[in-house]
Amino acid sequence: MARKFLYGIAILIMLALAAAFTYRYWGMQIMRQAMVPSAEFTPLPEAPPSAYARAEMWIARPDKPGNPALWTPEGFQPAGDPAAAVFFLHPTSFLDRSRWNAPLDDARANNYAEIFLRGQASAFNEVGAIWAPRYRQATFGAFLTSKQQAQQALDFAYRDVLAAFEQFLDEAGERPIVLAGHSQGALHLSRLLAERIAGTPLADRIVAAYVVGWPVSATADLPAMGLPACEGPDQAGCILSWQSFSEPADPSLIFDTFDATTGFTGASRAGTPLVCTNPVTGRAGDSAPAQANLGTLIPDSRLANATMVPGRIPARCDGRGILLIGSDVPEMGPYVLQPGNNYHVYDYSLFWANIRADAARRLAAFGA
Repeated sequence: MARKFLYGIAILIMLALAAAFTYRYWGMQIMRQAMVPSAEFTPLPEAPPSAYARAEMWIARPDKPGNPALWTPEGFQPAGDPAAAVFFLHPTSFLDRSRWNAPLDDARANNYAEIFLRGQASAFNEVGAIWAPRYRQATFGAFLTSKQQAQQALDFAYRDVLAAFEQFLDEAGERPIVLAGHSQGALHLSRLLAERIAGTPLADRIVAAYVVGWPVSATADLPAMGLPACEGPDQAGCILSWQSFSEPADPSLIFDTFDATTGFTGASRAGTPLVCTNPVTGRAGDSAPAQANLGTLIPDSRLANATMVPGRIPARCDGRGILLIGSDVPEMGPYVLQPGNNYHVYDYSLFWANIRADAARRLAAFGA
């Protein structure tokens, strides 16, 4: 019986190695077949100019009951009268390959988006009232292909984002503005900075822009985005960006795609350095020990709640500009992206308490 058990373990190990080998060499092809829509791009109806005046078009807004962005872990509370206004764009939560853009009433995508707001946008509820729109996001498969339909889907999603932002400006009044997003949300946010905010009076109202989980080229993107990269923790009117990997890190899948694109300046992004802000210290290109991490959100198995654990995750900007978090990372859940040790899904959760403190410092600097 013991020998049979050992044989069984050996077979399982061989199968695991074979699976890893298969993914390493054919993983992207497999993912593309499974996730990229095969249908032609069919645009959904354009949002009317007044669409985002309706409360149901927002996942979070100050007057919305059950606002998921107001969640906080034990020991923290949202501000009763926040000084700033926060415009937050959630990451991709639509995984369907039957269409290129998510309908607004997709229950599964909306549920995931609310989970993301609890773990991400909640970091800002001490400094600002949070608006987070529903938008007809591009499906996950749009990021796995160079098909023209993928760009059409992203352009369509951005038009929703732009319409939501105009309504946000009407409702936020003259308050200072914090911009934040993750992944696809950060992609649209970077475009919003380059095309709608740069060179306008709005740029003077930005406390900070958290363009997290999407690469920003320091030479091909940043000069056209209207704000500099944040160099220090007490600086206002600047951009923060990072992408988290445990060690050994392999960001090649990201770089291979990113390097084939053109930046907002019109220059190639190939081989260019990325903006890397250390979220623990708020400094560019910095390094910080785990003890300086004020608190990581460790989610439960249902992603319904999370526990705050300080002093576990270090952070160090490395190479072209990825953020390394060491090799001894606590169990965060099943969403670590492989190969590569990519903690993309947890870019905010890993540093939640430090991001909260960072936003407060930058708002104070903006006021001064």
